[in-house]
Formats: sequence, C-alpha cells, structure tokens
Amino acid sequence: MVGDDGRDWREVRQHAVLAHAAAAQQRRLAEQAEAAALVGAFVAEARRRGLATTRLVARSHDGRARYRTRLHGWYIDRARSRAIDVDGRFHLLTVPRALRARFFGADPQPGPAPLVVGEGGRDGESLPLRIMLQRRLDATDARL
Repeated sequence: MVGDDGRDWREVRQHAVLAHAAAAQQRRLAEQAEAAALVGAFVAEARRRGLATTRLVARSHDGRARYRTRLHGWYIDRARSRAIDVDGRFHLLTVPRALRARFFGADPQPGPAPLVVGEGGRDGESLPLRIMLQRRLDATDARL
C-alpha cells in the first residue's frame, strides 16, 4: 500500500527508472560490441583484398576547412566524413574549426561505431553499418 506521503510509489518508480536505464545501457554495450565486430571484420577483409589505405582528412563542422590528420585508413561514406583507421577504430571526421589545426593538423578521436549510421539525423537517411562497410568493400572506385 502507498503511505500518506507516497513514499512507496516513489520507490517503485525509482526502481523502474533505474531498471530501464540499466537495460538501455546493456543494449548500447551489445550494439557497440556488434559494431566493433563488424569493423574488425571489415579491416581484415580490406587487408585481404589489398584495399589501399589513404591518409584521412578531417573537415570542420561547417565544411569550409580541411585539416590533415595522422590517421590512415578507409573512408566508408561518399561524404568522406566517416572512416575506419588501420587499427580498426571508427572515426567521425568532423572537428571544430581551429587555427592550430591549420598548422599542425587535427586529431579526431575514435568513437564507438554505430550499428545504424545516421540514425536520428535530421535528414532521416540512415544506413546499417553492415551495408555501408560492404558497399565500401565492393566499391571499385578507391576514392568512394
């Protein structure tokens, strides 16, 4: 029963919120592990096929500036905004504009690869990572 102050209801609600958050975290971790396995398989297959790597370039968020990076790997989309480096890490190649980066290059940090690239974006276009990576492997144009 609920007490006069509603304490029991709050405890039940708090427990439900925590359980929901834990389940969401477990789903995220499982998706990240699956995406990491896809990326690892992509790197292995790209090397097996002799797919040439390139020095990756980052762009500013507004798209007006391009910055050198120390990264080598494969672009996986036509916009050249997402890439997999030779170590099998996923990179989003957009960075803030910076004068320092003009001279010394940008250092985009790797992040977890999404299972669905572009999910939740404003344009509504999304593509499963598996398909994007397979298209890159099958592309005859090395520049994509």
